[in-house]
Amino acid sequence: MNRRRTYAMGLVASALVAGMGAARPTPTPTPTPSPTPSATQSDGTLQILTYRGYAEYGGTSPKVNWVGSFEKETGCRIARLDTVQTAEEMAARVNERPYDVVSAGPVLAANLIEAKQVQAIDPAKVTGYDDIDERFRDMSTVSGKVYGVPYLWGYHEFIYDSTRVRGNLQQAFESDRVALEDSPLTIADAALAAGSVDDPFELTKTQLDRAMTLLERHKDRTYWKYPIDLVKGFATGALDYAQATPYYRLLLQKAGKPVKALETRETTGWVDSWMLGANLPETTCAYRWLNWVTDPDAQRDAAAWAGLAPANDKACKGRAKEMCETYGVGKDKSLDRITFAVRPPGGCRAEDGECTDYAAWTARWRELAQ
Repeated sequence: MNRRRTYAMGLVASALVAGMGAARPTPTPTPTPSPTPSATQSDGTLQILTYRGYAEYGGTSPKVNWVGSFEKETGCRIARLDTVQTAEEMAARVNERPYDVVSAGPVLAANLIEAKQVQAIDPAKVTGYDDIDERFRDMSTVSGKVYGVPYLWGYHEFIYDSTRVRGNLQQAFESDRVALEDSPLTIADAALAAGSVDDPFELTKTQLDRAMTLLERHKDRTYWKYPIDLVKGFATGALDYAQATPYYRLLLQKAGKPVKALETRETTGWVDSWMLGANLPETTCAYRWLNWVTDPDAQRDAAAWAGLAPANDKACKGRAKEMCETYGVGKDKSLDRITFAVRPPGGCRAEDGECTDYAAWTARWRELAQ
């Protein structure tokens, strides 16, 4: 690595350390309280599964410890706090043992509901539930039942090195110097780039084939699991484009990199929600947790630390203000261009051949990226 690249990496490292927290998932491990044998709440304990950075438990600074005060204020003890870095790790962990509360994205949430591993939530027991953006609340409602309390959300954009390239979304996908997130849901972004889709999460077989054709033109491109890899790619000059969140554009810009976002008519996003485990003998502490993570203070801390947007607009003050501005929280025009992820095929009927299901997406993605 030459001196110029070393300097660039130093700038990015400084930005990572200096004050923007850590984006999902943060590389800093979360100390885990002593485990109890099973997920029960009859003794006033909680067992939690979430992403790193979503519920920090360690340290003396309130900036990295907004879970410790939960115990003091509610009387409930966190007996286990398991954290993961990727959606794949989350899906594997949730099948290993029961948890009282789990933070889940759209695909895992659908799996948990289908497998009856989570139970419906009574929103009347969640203080501040009505403060959450209605569109996010609707995403967690199935057949009239609420299955999740929206927590953090984000969306994808394609960033590029403005000193090296120009272009549009399709050119980004056709480049061999692009980093794409290693997820079948990336197919939805490819479908937008390929054009002629009403909903990128409801693809016919022809539309899926068209999106995969665009992806398969450069099979040797980078597929990232950990966001730090795309940060390093721009810092070292190895990448021209990357699928990322606005947080990483902001991070790189603060590090002095000439990174901009491609202008697109539409993009994809997701919402992570807290879900209540099934078959709990007593749910008092679980609901206290759901109340805690719905509160503006908790969402403010989590959004600032994780580099995402809070589902509760009242959190957009102080430490979270920059994230809210970056993601356009409360701006309907900005949110209207985001198609939020559902587990494909969403509202269409895969069994009737109207569109492809998630199993088909997963199979095609594995052939591409592995």
